[in-house]
Amino acid sequence: MKTTKLPQNPKQAIRIVENIAKNNSNPNQPSWSYIIRNHLSEGTTSQVLSLYTQIRQTGLYIFGLVPLIFKACASASTQTYGKSLHAESIKFGVAIDLHIASSLLSMYSRCGNLIDSRKVFDEMPERNVVTWNAMIGGYFKNGDRESALDVFEKMPITRNSVTWVEMIDGFAKCGDTFKARQFFEKVPLELRTVVTWTVMVDGYNANGELEAAREIFDMMPERNYFVWSSMISGYCKRGNVKEARNFFDRIPVRNLVNWNSLISGYAQNGFCEEALRMYKKMQNEGFEPDEVTITSVLSACAQLGELDIGKEIHYLIKKKRMKANQFVLNALLDMYAKCGDLAQARLIFEGMSHRTSACWNSMILGLAIHGKNKEALEFFKRMEESNEMPDDITFLSLLSACAHGGCVDEGLDVFSKMETYDLVASIKHYGCLVDLLGRAGRLKEAFDLIKRMPIKPNDVVWGALLGACRIHLDTNMVEQVMQEVGKVDDDMDSGDNSHLVLLSNIYAASDRWEKAEKMRTAMVNKGFQKNPGLSSIIPNRMELPFSSHQL
Repeated sequence: MKTTKLPQNPKQAIRIVENIAKNNSNPNQPSWSYIIRNHLSEGTTSQVLSLYTQIRQTGLYIFGLVPLIFKACASASTQTYGKSLHAESIKFGVAIDLHIASSLLSMYSRCGNLIDSRKVFDEMPERNVVTWNAMIGGYFKNGDRESALDVFEKMPITRNSVTWVEMIDGFAKCGDTFKARQFFEKVPLELRTVVTWTVMVDGYNANGELEAAREIFDMMPERNYFVWSSMISGYCKRGNVKEARNFFDRIPVRNLVNWNSLISGYAQNGFCEEALRMYKKMQNEGFEPDEVTITSVLSACAQLGELDIGKEIHYLIKKKRMKANQFVLNALLDMYAKCGDLAQARLIFEGMSHRTSACWNSMILGLAIHGKNKEALEFFKRMEESNEMPDDITFLSLLSACAHGGCVDEGLDVFSKMETYDLVASIKHYGCLVDLLGRAGRLKEAFDLIKRMPIKPNDVVWGALLGACRIHLDTNMVEQVMQEVGKVDDDMDSGDNSHLVLLSNIYAASDRWEKAEKMRTAMVNKGFQKNPGLSSIIPNRMELPFSSHQL
């Protein structure tokens, strides 16, 4: 039979399908499998389902493709489509096939439908180790450790290495590394592969147990690239980038995953110059960046305000025809917004087919930090109309925009909406609100707000109010604040004297020189020294009360 080669483009493939159907001939199955597997590897599951729908409309039912379609349903969490395909499988008498039934079971499990998953499992006339493993994995994925353990203990057939990996990984992902370690110790020596060791190391790292991870890592008879990356990521999550770099330098043969782990770790911890330096070094050593690399490097550019480098990355994406997935688009949008190219940021934003809260936050924050306060509020209104749920960062950005724009009423309205979305205001949100009221000269309202706060105010909150007192030269309010904060001597002993410097400056600015001098003398006697070269410790009033790299 003549082989029909089908293009990767789904529209072209569909046209070929229709022509084949008109000629009453059957397509060559490997060609279909190639296209569908290619889309699955690229994550374009919607195109897989669309293509298969077109195939079915021609009247064809291709037995060998059914497991692949169930896999696409699982990836897209499309249980409705999967159930329809399940019914078709029953109709054509193939639902009892071991391979199809295992794929169906896995699909239901990944969609969170354990009832139907277990029903398929129980009705299977025969089961192999893959089926048992899929059922164990399904229970763990949905947080049912007891049922997973019950299935493991009832296995009538010999367990393989995957079975043990499912148990170790399952308990580790549930946070029970003690139980995971128990299963690791029980693994027969002939089944304790490099993957088994790696899963145990990664389980400890994922739960922040670096010392235990290091212990297992040092015991490994051999290591793969993933376990090196797991250790690098583990130390980066703890903020110890120096030790992460030490592990990176020890890798005998590096691959792209290792480079990505280190570059991402540098960017996430604010070591952005080092992230860019390692990115250049990676390229010099012959490694081509992928979507993960690009996302991390764009984050570093956003934090540094390196618009030119960010543009170079954008050009590289176009030149290499790299897939601009949701993460890459979000990173590009965030970079342009934070670097001040709001026109390009908006162009990317408006061109997005799907917008997450991160996209909206990037636009709102970008507008806020660059003084486009009214536009930030307009974007928030659009966000609400789009039914996308705002989060903590959304409201921090909006409150900052209102503070910088002097939009007091709008800011109070924004703050009140947090409760509508079941969000609890943090100390940062209260700090923004105090700053908002303070800038507007509504010092008493700001003071009363601090006293009513359900959480204990910190020095940032008090500093925001004292900064407003300095601007408005309200020494009476300063003294009320200091009564709340405590006696000067007590504060000096606490080791945090930032508001005391501010207080001294306020007294000096209002010509109350005696009190100002007394304050400074007391600080000198306590050994407090101001950083040389700084005229004041008051932060730039245009800065947000949180770091941009935290977003």
